[in-house]
Amino acid sequence: MKDLLGIGVGTAIGGVAAFLIAMGCWTIVPSGHYGVLVRVGAVQPNSLAEGFHLKLPLLDSVKDVDVRLRRETVLAEAASKDLQEVSTEVAVQYSLIGPMTPQTYQHVGASPEIVSSKLIAPAIQESVKAVTAQYTAEQLVTQRAQVKLGIQEAIERFINDTLNDRDLDGALRVANVAITDFAFSDEFNASIEAKVKAEQDALRAENEKVRRITQAEAKAAEVREAAEAEAFRTQQTAAARAEAIRIEGEALAQNPKLIELRAIEAWDGRLPTVSGGGAVPFIDMRALTASQEKATPSG
Repeated sequence: MKDLLGIGVGTAIGGVAAFLIAMGCWTIVPSGHYGVLVRVGAVQPNSLAEGFHLKLPLLDSVKDVDVRLRRETVLAEAASKDLQEVSTEVAVQYSLIGPMTPQTYQHVGASPEIVSSKLIAPAIQESVKAVTAQYTAEQLVTQRAQVKLGIQEAIERFINDTLNDRDLDGALRVANVAITDFAFSDEFNASIEAKVKAEQDALRAENEKVRRITQAEAKAAEVREAAEAEAFRTQQTAAARAEAIRIEGEALAQNPKLIELRAIEAWDGRLPTVSGGGAVPFIDMRALTASQEKATPSG
């Protein structure tokens, strides 16, 4: 009876062991990851793509490495070309290259925290300091695109140089670099505000000056046009009067009788008043007409 009991226990233990061994013969690498196969503590050179894989029980273990796009944001302190303190927040999107994950795991580490602390953060800090020192604080704002490009190129060079030194060329790819914020000292911000206000005041004064000059020029032009119009009217009136005199002179020259008509038209119908007695003196109209004709200039 004891023998049968011992055989049953041994069979059960063997079954459990066989089950555990069978369970250790395979592994599944999740989506978006690559597997790093470690055999008795030694990293194997070939990575495991996502999916089902066989492995040696008790001897092999698989470390899953995330190769999806990651984002790391680092705040870097630096000084500009004009010695202004600048705090620059930089976000880097990157991903590990799947076939290189065994080498990355072996020489750097493959967890996000390790990759960030050993590669991404140092690359951002050094690159921001190097690029920021080439620009003044104002240029960092006005030439943001150029600064971003310089920082991105510097980060990629830093990472590539670091990886090359460890024989890991191409183990990491930088997808994008974004400068999310530039922060300056309170003194610099105050000076910028004062400068902007001064420029706005100067522009406002210049606009007011232009407005006054424009109004003055418009008024002067109005006065000039009115004077020219008056002069033209006077000139036309004088020309018309001269022409009328000329025409009348020609008419008198061609028709002497017209002088008598003008004299009669000008006579108010009253006889001259004379003193003394006697009869009313005779007035010779021909003589009067002749005297007026002599007094009137010919055209």
